[in-house]
Amino acid sequence: MKAVVMNRTGGPDALEFVERPETAPTSGQVLVEVAAAGVNFMDIGVRQGMAWTETPNPKVLGVEGAGRVLAVGDGVEHFRPGQRVAWVYTPGSYTDRAMVPADALVPIPDGIDDRTAASVMMQGLTASHFATEFYPVQPGDVALVHAAAGGVGLLLTQIIKLRGGHVIGRVSSADKIAVAREAGADHVIVDTEGRFAEEVVRLSGGEGVHVVYDGSGPKTFQGSLDSLRRSGTFCWYGPVLGGPGPLDIMSLPKSIKIGYARFFDHIHTPALLRARIGQLFDWIVKGDLKIRIGRVYPLAEAACAHADMESRATTGKLLLIP
Repeated sequence: MKAVVMNRTGGPDALEFVERPETAPTSGQVLVEVAAAGVNFMDIGVRQGMAWTETPNPKVLGVEGAGRVLAVGDGVEHFRPGQRVAWVYTPGSYTDRAMVPADALVPIPDGIDDRTAASVMMQGLTASHFATEFYPVQPGDVALVHAAAGGVGLLLTQIIKLRGGHVIGRVSSADKIAVAREAGADHVIVDTEGRFAEEVVRLSGGEGVHVVYDGSGPKTFQGSLDSLRRSGTFCWYGPVLGGPGPLDIMSLPKSIKIGYARFFDHIHTPALLRARIGQLFDWIVKGDLKIRIGRVYPLAEAACAHADMESRATTGKLLLIP
């Protein structure tokens, strides 16, 4: 089997395309022929030594994908060879044949292709968590969405609109405005310096937004605080880009609520995983949720995908194709 591994921490050049021995699935596992693997900022964090430090190198990167079942191990009852499946948070997904725990798998409906399924697992479930559970958006709520043209931002914007909310999107360059608007953003701000709060407050009628979704790291943290109305909610995510540092809780303004949205809290059982992804698949089939695949790369060019993502020049989802 072919895979992308890291032998050391570092930049994209730390990734290597190699041949590895194939193994048979053990109890509770499923061997899948990978059709598409998703690229996420989390993968960059692993490569940089910010996560999976307990796993020795060389290790295969990637946590999500879609493909077709080749074989199942003992005790696997709900999946069979030939079935199309997708998965989330299975370390070692940058490969042409992935070994996936059955509890991490979901069947792909006939109306959804493999690339679309791979694109919605990590980022779609993340966006769903943010807008339906961490802060359940209500009709009329105004939300600030950072990186509104990115994979999470585009899905988050659409889900907020499905729930009756209004979106102020922040993007890093003017060429991303149209993409954010196409997803439904009511207003789009171009900003790279973290100086957006005044415009956000103006666009929200002078009161500030009900919720901020910020995965852009420390540069935007203060501006996000300043964008909130009284008793607003700050949904912070994206640990790969770093946190704001120590906070003086007595200095937080306007009785705001601030928290770190953790991915697994949304899907902490297999039943929840299938229910949440089932809702996303249903929206896609109905045409209510559109998946934008920004770029696809051969599996061997994973380093290029990482470099492009880090440059902030991409929009939508990035995929690796074995």
